Amino acid sequence: MLESKDTRILLDAGIKLGAQVEFPIIPDSEFRTIDGIVVSHAHLDHSGYLPHIYTAGYEGYTYTLKPTFELTNVLISDYIRISNPDNIKKEGIGKMSRKHKLVEYHQEFKIKDLTLKLIPAGHILGSAMVEISDGTERLIYTGDCNFRTTKLLDPAYTESLHASTLITESTYAGDNDVFEGEKKTADLMVSSIGETIKQGGKAIIPAFAVGRAQETLLLLDDYMKSGILQKVPIYMDGMIGKAMRIHRHNVVYCRDELQKRILLNDDDPFKSKNFYNVTTRQQRAKIMDGHESGIIVTTSGMISGGPIMRYLQHCGNDPANKLIIVGYQAHGTLGRLLLEGAKEVMIDGRKTKISMPVEKYHLSAHADRRQLMSFFGRIHGLRNILIVHGEPGKAKELQAALKNKYNAVHPALGSDHTV
Repeated sequence: MLESKDTRILLDAGIKLGAQVEFPIIPDSEFRTIDGIVVSHAHLDHSGYLPHIYTAGYEGYTYTLKPTFELTNVLISDYIRISNPDNIKKEGIGKMSRKHKLVEYHQEFKIKDLTLKLIPAGHILGSAMVEISDGTERLIYTGDCNFRTTKLLDPAYTESLHASTLITESTYAGDNDVFEGEKKTADLMVSSIGETIKQGGKAIIPAFAVGRAQETLLLLDDYMKSGILQKVPIYMDGMIGKAMRIHRHNVVYCRDELQKRILLNDDDPFKSKNFYNVTTRQQRAKIMDGHESGIIVTTSGMISGGPIMRYLQHCGNDPANKLIIVGYQAHGTLGRLLLEGAKEVMIDGRKTKISMPVEKYHLSAHADRRQLMSFFGRIHGLRNILIVHGEPGKAKELQAALKNKYNAVHPALGSDHTV
């Protein structure tokens, strides 16, 4: 929650997915006093509380980019269908869909006395950092940010940024969070998948429907087209197919190189002949029971629900198969347990043995410690840094690294900070 003299806005409105879903601690009565909500990107931990906020009586607008609005609707609909939360009503869902205003990158817009601007964040399609000014002070909220070029996106925009205060994510801000180059990581992952295919097994890749899935699919497709990876079906399961279509329709928000592949060379990576969309239980059962090798990219990314649970139940006890982790796994999730070596997990109240190897390849769309530190140094006039969105240990390690140069704070939930 950001307050100026006359205005209150909410920066993101997410839910925390894990062993249990956690919600923001803002009382429902507060939502009627908010003048606007700005959503940095579509992932549920930044957007998933919107239908409840509108159910609770919020009458204002949500400000996003077009792809964020479209992806948010898909992800929230899927969340409601699967979880059936009791804090959301149809009226709230309808109001959420109607009460939105679309803005473009670098386009200034007003919420009462505040002037805002969305800046490319490099995280997923439509992701944005938010710059906010009351005419005296300027603040930047990073949302989730990435400073590397990916298959889909250019890095976060960092030119000529001025702000006295920064609210930054810290997902990979710990002392030891320094990533290998993505090419080296991708080569290792593809080599491992190739070994599984040669053995007649299936490589199962849980991925977030938006972001990790598209990056992983385009990467695998490129390796397969180059002949480095043996040609086998690449199955897309869960909400990934819908998300792929939204990416294709919003390709103008992707890298120029990707746009040119589609427009000039008739090479549409979102519609590759190597991809097979799984839309029915019968198709899924045929894939799981079949003896053919294949690659399965499926939701959910943290193995907390969705089709991945069925694949684990049916394929997890075969050591010829392999589980490939490519994204962040929160504490309490099944993905985290498997990464930590669990050989038996509970799925739908039943024990499931896991005999297949579990490997992790870091293809995250979050900045690491080194990238974050470089970014901070490029913001002119920066004095205050509030560290959010990370495990407490990593946030505190970042705070310690910054304390000699900035007023760095790891704020407690519910605390107030004046800048």
